[in-house]
Amino acid sequence: MLPLYTVTMGLSALLLFWVQPLYARMMLPLLGGAPAVWITAMLFFQAALLAGYLYAHLSIRWLGLKRQSVLHGGLLLAAFVALPVALPQGWTPPAAAMPAGWQLALMAAGIGLPFFAVSATAPLLQRWFAHTGHAESANPYFLYGASNIGSIAALLGYPVLAEPALRLGQQSLAWTGHYAVLIALIGLCGYAMWRRYVADPPGAEGEALALSPDIDWRRRLWWIALAFAPSSLMLGVTLHISTDLAAVPLLWVLPLTLYLLSFVIVFARRPLLPHRRMLALQVPALIVLVVVMAWDITGPWGEILIHLVAFFFIATACHGELAARRPTARHLTEFYLWMAVGGVLGGVFNAVLAPLLFDSVLEYPLMIAAVALLRPWQAGGGRRALALDILQPAGLALLALALPFAFDYGPDDDGRAVVAVTYSLAVGITIGFALIDRPLRFALGVGVLLAAGPVVLAQTGFAGDYRRDSLLRERSFFGVHRVMLQSEPAEAHVLLHGTTVHGAQFRDPELRSQPLTYYHREGPLGAVFRSFPAWRFQRVGVVGLGAGATACYARRGQNWTFFEIDPTVARIARDARYFTYLADCKPDAKVVLGDARLSLQRVPDGNIDLLVLDAFSSDAIPVHLLTAEAFALYRRKLSARGVIAVHISNQFLDLEPVVGRITAETGFFGVVRYDNEPDEAETLASLRVPSIWAVMARRPDDIAELAPDPRWLPLRGANAPLWTDDHVNIVRALIWPDGFGDEN
Repeated sequence: MLPLYTVTMGLSALLLFWVQPLYARMMLPLLGGAPAVWITAMLFFQAALLAGYLYAHLSIRWLGLKRQSVLHGGLLLAAFVALPVALPQGWTPPAAAMPAGWQLALMAAGIGLPFFAVSATAPLLQRWFAHTGHAESANPYFLYGASNIGSIAALLGYPVLAEPALRLGQQSLAWTGHYAVLIALIGLCGYAMWRRYVADPPGAEGEALALSPDIDWRRRLWWIALAFAPSSLMLGVTLHISTDLAAVPLLWVLPLTLYLLSFVIVFARRPLLPHRRMLALQVPALIVLVVVMAWDITGPWGEILIHLVAFFFIATACHGELAARRPTARHLTEFYLWMAVGGVLGGVFNAVLAPLLFDSVLEYPLMIAAVALLRPWQAGGGRRALALDILQPAGLALLALALPFAFDYGPDDDGRAVVAVTYSLAVGITIGFALIDRPLRFALGVGVLLAAGPVVLAQTGFAGDYRRDSLLRERSFFGVHRVMLQSEPAEAHVLLHGTTVHGAQFRDPELRSQPLTYYHREGPLGAVFRSFPAWRFQRVGVVGLGAGATACYARRGQNWTFFEIDPTVARIARDARYFTYLADCKPDAKVVLGDARLSLQRVPDGNIDLLVLDAFSSDAIPVHLLTAEAFALYRRKLSARGVIAVHISNQFLDLEPVVGRITAETGFFGVVRYDNEPDEAETLASLRVPSIWAVMARRPDDIAELAPDPRWLPLRGANAPLWTDDHVNIVRALIWPDGFGDEN
């Protein structure tokens, strides 16, 4: 019976975490590649999981185990009406840029019932097992850890096995087949529970395992808090590491996998990593994370690894504390219900409240400090200890912040090392707060370090770019946008999204009409506009507005339309305090808000002479804009001799083979130019940034104007995997650290 329940739990978890990236991928061509699509999908799945846990808890309370098992079998069979997994027919997204409510309704209609039915399996099967009289039935929680192995298998297997090997339709049929197997296994589990039913689950054995026989609201609030913090942290670290990569499941499954692995460890019958040891490791993990964030230490892959490893230790310690406070099997379903409430609150905080409350990704450092507060509290100490919990971190803040302001450091002054030593001393003192088991003191100390780091950097220039001052910071659902004033060697405004420059403009009135960064006149895009006569491009479409620099390539009589998904970017580009490209060069340019692929569908066929694709959020490439179906759409919208220019620069993905394969598939001829000429000094002086651009048209003669320049080379990748709406192999496009810049 134990293998039966274990396999069934594992399969149900595998199906739950397989369908999440599967259905999100199905929606991309319909809703676009905005981060809102992923975040809204995550919210739906968290809410559906909570609904499943609530159903499990209430149905057992009202019906009893035997009648409830019959009800659940009927629910599983009824969910077949929504299978195989597919988008419901006849659903058309509204014209609004952010159709979150419509997406939630779509998911509820398309996958809601099967997901709800499967989501209730974990608490139900554990409760059934607790009433079987099995030798392990007093502690059925280990089955939850075993089920998370199935979740991890789904998350790791999806991007490296399922997505590269199977199209979405094939995945849907495979998921439906596994769902049928799950129903059979759940039926066998129910039959085993009926045959060996024990009215009351063991109590004394559970109490011997230190499981609480009684619960109160204090304990329930601890369950919520200990589930809330790791859930919020998981979303925070996901946002942090995926800002500069593609919006695909490969990236956001990594933190989620570690999150689930922590459950496997803490709910195991014999935890591989004891809780006491994980509590000890949580302290250096928090400190390392704090220093990396406060001192703005960056590196493409190393930083990602640091955040993931630290998150694993932090989440495992929190979930270990949650497992230590779990009740006996009598209250099992209620325990999971409140745990799910905490998880959903974490999602709501990060996905809904944080973008409204903060102008930066403040929820991530806030939750790091909150985790320190959730360490085990030691009784005693009285008012004096409580006062020290507040006063000592306050003194630490004075130590960390006062010294940098006491000296006038230059950008190259070696005396700045004194500040580093002072900050290191503050780090050591904060570790001491943890070692004396004072969570409040430790949490406030962590908060001081996080707040003091950026202030110290801004004052001393010990690290980071001291040449830039912040003029604007604004957060939308698409990310954090900053306008920075660069003072050396020439004054310019720079628009940043995440860590990537989206555009820049000189402030000198005589220079401010010069396109800069990736759009520099000496770069590939400048060569496109310089090589072709103006009459060839009477109707120009630009996907991705940035600061509007491309508008300065406009000529009299041309019709320009920008397609921009983020209203914040459009507003910044129109604000003369920051950028004047549109006002100076093409004030009559039309700006269409919304996902570019959806907006282009409303453009008459054959109505674009030049289509410039430059849509990326930080370095994240919207995958749905780089599929064969997307390029077929672009081909329809182009005029007879129309040209497409695609910006494919990316520090993590080699996109030339992707575009080369699609070009060959959709009947285009294409060339590419790598603009790696500017050195660091030239980049700083002229704000010309190295870039990679691909240009394509129906026939070679349509881009013959580029042929005299030997830097334009034929696109490679004719034999690369084809990206389509239902099949993307992101792994093959990754540029791994040991082959950075080389062909895959």
